Amino acid sequence: MSYVVKLGGHALDSLSPTSPVLVALASDLAALAPDVLLVHGGGPQIQTLLEEVGQVSRFHDGLRITDEATMEYVAMGLSQVNVHLVAALGRSGLRCAGVSGVDASTLRAQSVGEPWGRIGSSPKVDSDFVMTLWARHVVPVLLPLAVDDDGGLVNCNADVAAGALAGALDAEVLVLLSDVDQLRRDPMDESTALATVSGDDVREMLASDAVREGMRPKMTAALDALDAGARRVLLANGTRPHALRDALAGNIPTTEVLA
Repeated sequence: MSYVVKLGGHALDSLSPTSPVLVALASDLAALAPDVLLVHGGGPQIQTLLEEVGQVSRFHDGLRITDEATMEYVAMGLSQVNVHLVAALGRSGLRCAGVSGVDASTLRAQSVGEPWGRIGSSPKVDSDFVMTLWARHVVPVLLPLAVDDDGGLVNCNADVAAGALAGALDAEVLVLLSDVDQLRRDPMDESTALATVSGDDVREMLASDAVREGMRPKMTAALDALDAGARRVLLANGTRPHALRDALAGNIPTTEVLA
């Protein structure tokens, strides 16, 4: 039984080794180890880095537009998050290793082109490296860069990467931890939060633009994971300590995407 967990948004605001969120996450991951993979984003950190060097951030359909120059800063920002995250989780006792989708060509993708630039969609997964780490009782902590056929870097949205990995690994559960509790039928109305949603409903919401901005790649990733073999997909608020444990136990608000 395997698990894929994606951590992003404001759940990554603090990368301190004493962060209550990360201390609790280390415990939650250890309870699922070794067959658990953590995929992380780094949007806020990339944003800060781009601002420091005077680069303008632009988005389309919830994905960062990534030209050649921005690609280098994305790689720097994600790498910075990765080393601090691995250090923090390791301090709390988790045996883990920082890796990227580039390592052992775990993620391969081609750039989708304009307007996104070096953004990749539908990455192809070689899961051998992940399985090797699991066999050694090491939890991979993966940053979502892929490599293209020419050896160039490709920026994969972390949700999209997690969805592809969950499908390839036949994950029992893909857990998308962000900074919202649940998917809403109306993004501006808390009363429309959904505890469960069918794949058909998600497709309709995507088509009607009811799913917006950063929620779009999450729901796309959920559908991709289920279509490829993952059994369950849960969305939960990763800023809550022990969000992973409590989402799996049904003790906090979640949205489950049904096939």
